Amino acid sequence: MSRRSANLSLWLSLGTLLAITLACFLGSALLPDDAGEQALSERLRPPFWSPDALAGSPLGTDAFGRDMLARTLEGGRVSLEVGFGAATGAVLIGTLLGVVAGFWGGWLDRIVMALADVWLAFPFLVIALATVAVVGSDLPVLIALLTLGGWVLPTRVTRTIAQRVRSEDYVVAAAGAGASDAYLMRRHVLPQALPVVLVVWSFTVGALVVIEGALSFLGLGVKPPTPSWGNIMSDGTVYLDTAWWIAAWPATMIVLTVICANGLGNGLRRRWATPDTSRVGEKAAAR
Repeated sequence: MSRRSANLSLWLSLGTLLAITLACFLGSALLPDDAGEQALSERLRPPFWSPDALAGSPLGTDAFGRDMLARTLEGGRVSLEVGFGAATGAVLIGTLLGVVAGFWGGWLDRIVMALADVWLAFPFLVIALATVAVVGSDLPVLIALLTLGGWVLPTRVTRTIAQRVRSEDYVVAAAGAGASDAYLMRRHVLPQALPVVLVVWSFTVGALVVIEGALSFLGLGVKPPTPSWGNIMSDGTVYLDTAWWIAAWPATMIVLTVICANGLGNGLRRRWATPDTSRVGEKAAAR
């Protein structure tokens, strides 16, 4: 792919992701206050292109007569809160562990890598299902749980960078001149890790949006009447033959969000192509 095409893909993905985010967080506030309320007399009305469409509900209505546009935007706010919040927490934790473990090495590095290996040995979705079933599925619980599910990849990537940087001549010289480890990590390791961290963050957002959608689809996400893309899809599976749009809109939003998040990650990886970033996408996909 040429540099121009890569830049176009990067900005298109970023712009679309921003548009989705703004629509979900701000769009619902611009809709009428009663847009999400039940109206059983208007249940299962089709989208705007159908002769039976309901004025003011361009995406149709659900089984309770609620506007699907309002439901999809409100559900997206919850799903994106979980995705963005958990991805940010996972990257922060992983970056801290990776930088410290890689720079100091020794027993700390062995402990962190052993924890990562043990964590990868268990299927995370099974752990998430068991945890949610025991402690509940409030929004803070989901964010904390998915944060713990995403820390391994940023830890491994930033550890590799820290190991490389600590052996550079200018870092060795700075250490010999009396610079503290904290200063060296802050001044030399973190700036070089930042591009890779942003790439990992974008891939993690897409992965965690899918996991949150899966949990909500199975009834282990946020509880109704609070919508999320996953539980709206779950409700819509009952009406696939007669009202396919109920499940189609949130499913489309999940797919579009994941494509844009991964496209953003690939675009950043190509823009900041280094030995450390060249295989971040492949590692994220493998995880």
